[in-house]
Amino acid sequence: MSKGRFGVPAGVRDWVIAVGVAAALLVTGLSGQRSATSLGLLGYALLVAGGLALAARRRAPVPVLAVTGLCAVGYQAADFDVPAVAYLFAVYAAVRAGHRTITVVASVTMLAALPLAALASGLHDTGEAFAQARGALELAWLIAAGAAGEALRQAERRADEAERTREETARRRADEERLHIARELHDSLTHQISVIKVQAEVAVHVARKQGEQVPEALLAIREAGREAARELRATLEALRDDDTTPPHGLDYIPELVEGAGRTGLDATLTIEGQQHDVPAAVGRTVYRIVQESLTNIARHANAGTASVRIDCRPDTLAVRIDDDGKGTPVIALTPGVGLLGMRERVTALGGRLRAEPRSEGGFTVQAELPLDRTS
Repeated sequence: MSKGRFGVPAGVRDWVIAVGVAAALLVTGLSGQRSATSLGLLGYALLVAGGLALAARRRAPVPVLAVTGLCAVGYQAADFDVPAVAYLFAVYAAVRAGHRTITVVASVTMLAALPLAALASGLHDTGEAFAQARGALELAWLIAAGAAGEALRQAERRADEAERTREETARRRADEERLHIARELHDSLTHQISVIKVQAEVAVHVARKQGEQVPEALLAIREAGREAARELRATLEALRDDDTTPPHGLDYIPELVEGAGRTGLDATLTIEGQQHDVPAAVGRTVYRIVQESLTNIARHANAGTASVRIDCRPDTLAVRIDDDGKGTPVIALTPGVGLLGMRERVTALGGRLRAEPRSEGGFTVQAELPLDRTS
């Protein structure tokens, strides 16, 4: 429920106004000291009903406009000379909601019906001049209420446009900064990492060609260079990513598993269910979970095998990554930035993530993501 300037919920404010207007109308009607006839009781009921109807003016401005108008005509016909205050509030709410044409038609009808109702009840037999003055006053109040509603509607529209402009400006600045970072990374790191990787590859190739034993440190440098190049490429793609670049999803996971296999890890992939029904946001999150998990396995787990299993169920997508490395309770209790990032992505989509050592050895990462197929 929305709140106003002083923290009062909008619904509470609406009821306070409705009860206040109903009470004012009822007090004005009681001041006439009428007898408790059936017609008089009907008039009192219409006074109260017209005021209380204003509680729904935000949710249903047009029906409230009709109800307050009928109530005003009704209690005028029942010999109650009470201003149509509730109808003025309804005019303001309807115009503010953008129903200008309906409000004009309803108000013209009211201006014609109120004098007829008053004449039918015998309220104004004092002459044509009084009736004309009363009609002019009612028209002035209706115009004022409509003008107030239109002014506030235009102010809210301008405020919304200003907010959208601020959001677009902030998004454009973020995009520019992201591209700037991508250029800086490309200029400062890509060349150096490429040189390291190429030199390491050449050194390993020459050593093996000459029948010499390749030092473990050199192999480690080569693998680190490959991994750094992959991560830098992925980072640059993420930084340069915009609406024109298709994001990585389930279709790219086989490439991840294949790439993990090239590092010496025996990695397998199993996908069940209908992949084409998976929303893009869920697919991107699963891709990042698998990517981060395989990276952690290659870096820290000292594992020989890893399995990736994706199950696309009717309302849930489940992903599980297992390895046979050295997963320990310490790793689970002190997660790194990668695990925190996975948890944030999953939580943002209303899913659940579990990352912990397996009882039979190794480590497991499991996530369940709800599939909102209407989005």
